[in-house]
Amino acid sequence: MRKIILGRTGAEVSAISLGTWSYGGANKSGKMAVGWGGQTDEDSKAALERAWELGINHWDTADVYGNGRSEQVIGSMWNTLPRNDIFLATKVGWDRGGKKRWYNIGVMRNKMEQSLINLKTDCVDLMYLHHCNFGENDEYFEDAVNTVRQFQKEGKTRFIGLSDWSSNKIMHFIERCDPDVVQPLRNVVDDTYESSGLKEYVDNHNLGICFFSPLKHGLLTGKYTEPAQFEDGDFRSREKEFSDLDFLKKMQENKSKLETRFGGHPNPVMNGVVNALFSDAPTGCALLGQRNTTQVEAAATLGHLLTDEDSDWVKSLYLSN
Repeated sequence: MRKIILGRTGAEVSAISLGTWSYGGANKSGKMAVGWGGQTDEDSKAALERAWELGINHWDTADVYGNGRSEQVIGSMWNTLPRNDIFLATKVGWDRGGKKRWYNIGVMRNKMEQSLINLKTDCVDLMYLHHCNFGENDEYFEDAVNTVRQFQKEGKTRFIGLSDWSSNKIMHFIERCDPDVVQPLRNVVDDTYESSGLKEYVDNHNLGICFFSPLKHGLLTGKYTEPAQFEDGDFRSREKEFSDLDFLKKMQENKSKLETRFGGHPNPVMNGVVNALFSDAPTGCALLGQRNTTQVEAAATLGHLLTDEDSDWVKSLYLSN
């Protein structure tokens, strides 16, 4: 597994990071599905151990994944794996704690303290603000940033991060937040990394960058040939592309092309769509969900740099999507 230096953190981490959203299982926030169905703790623990064996040492979770279940699974691993071998990231901000708005100081403090208990650690390596919804007039931004900064001063997180589904939203707050690491949505279909200005800012300020959803929740693998059905509490039931026949057909066509071009790779489709993201971010990470040992072993074959020609070719397949 190729290692990179995560920006100004100076931490050496795997280019492929392990995402553990699915480890929380199926879950709801009110009536809204926000989890992943079909996950067992046994599969999650086996995946974590195999990831450690294969050098995938950057693990990412959040307080709301299964209402703490994902964090608890990770915390259970320190009886057999060395905590110091893992660069551990979690997030705070999605749980309103019964309040009408996000980023209430008291709720944040309670959730961050609970994360340390769940993860069975005195300090996480990275604590993200989970999203950029800081009020209609950004009125809760200062409280949110000051709270994670205070946590950092107390020695409970080494670094702070900023995450969102929108690179444009991240750009709106990035200078004032001054995060060590940013985590935007990015894949070959949904890509505003450069156009938003985020790439230039990251490069100029030596920030760590970790892209989430590089496989678009699995859709880019081309494995879905017809509309998929998911269990209650699985957020994928809300994603329109899972029932878009034209989109699924296009992913199938691209899958065949990738298999032809990268036929010498054990995972040619993922080799193309994931590794193409490193062409303009050679020191970045791709945060890949790995639900079992088979997926971990596939992830461990990724993370290297494609030629510029190959990267451009891969991205061109998705320009019309």
